[in-house]
This record gives sequence, structure tokens and C-alpha cells, in this order.
Amino acid sequence: MNIRYVLTLCTALVIGGAVITGSVTAANKATEKTPINDTWLTAKTKIALAADGRVKGRQIDVETTQGVVMLRGKVDSDAAKHAAGDITKLIDGVKSVKNDLEVVAPSKREAVEEKDETITARVKEHFAKDARLKKADIAVQTNAGVVSLTGEVKDLMTSADASWTAWFVPGVKSVKNDLTVKENA
Repeated sequence: MNIRYVLTLCTALVIGGAVITGSVTAANKATEKTPINDTWLTAKTKIALAADGRVKGRQIDVETTQGVVMLRGKVDSDAAKHAAGDITKLIDGVKSVKNDLEVVAPSKREAVEEKDETITARVKEHFAKDARLKKADIAVQTNAGVVSLTGEVKDLMTSADASWTAWFVPGVKSVKNDLTVKENA
């Protein structure tokens, strides 16, 4: 009976030790920060902007590249623009914020948006006519005549061609080239 008691006690201690060790290891892993990817940051930013009453989150386009969040679109006031930037800065994992929001009064918004859509369409048409730019993954967006180019291109020459081509489209005031060049593997 003594041996059975001792074996049972030893078995209980071994199992208990294993459970405690496993729990401590799991707790340590839970406190480690996992890397936050850009898609997750974009989603969290959109949710935070939509939830805040100072900002009309549906008017804001959000893009994230390596932790840098870019805000684009049109808002009603300077206060809304600054609030959107402040909200985004507070999100865990955001390294920096590029606030390219344009302040446009609601009464003038329709005319500005219509003109911007036309400019975007023209830039895309010009890209479609160029063999190199046609194959490139370039997103085009226009705010008050300022064309923003985002995406990833194969080389620096393609990036330069995209800027140059967009610059000569009628109605374009300036070009913001946020294109990244693919790293050679």
C-alpha cells in the first residue's frame, strides 16, 4: 500500500508540474507581441475612423505599407482631417501617418469629385497605352487635381515613367509618387 501511495503521489506531481510548465509557457507566448501586418492595420484604422463621430470614415481611403498608414479622400473640415490623423496615430502598430486628406466643403464636393474622377480615368487611359505601365500594378487616385500613384513596380524607370506620364494628363496639378520598387530575389 505504501508503494502504491508513493507512485500515485509521484505521478500526480509529474502531471501537475507538466501542466504548470505548459501554462507558464503559454502565458509567456501570449504576452509576446506578434508582428502586425498591413492588412490588419488598414482594417483597424477603417473601423476606428468609422466609429468616431468627428470623422465620416466612409469618405476616407486607407492604405498601409510597412506600418505607414496613408489617409486619402475628402473631409468636411480641418478638424475632421486632424481628428482622422490623431485617431490613426493611436492605433497599436502604426509607425507613422501620411495624412493626405483634402478639406472640401460639402456644397463643393460633387464638382471636385467629378473632376477628380475624370482625371483618374485619363491617367489610367494613358497608362493603358504604354506597354510597360500597362503591365505594372499601379493604383491611381486623384484629390483636387493631385494624382497619387501607389503600388509596386519592377524598376525605378517604370516608377519614373508613371510619374512623367501622369504629369502631362490635362487637369493634373501635381503627382505624388508613392510607388515602391520590387526587391530582386
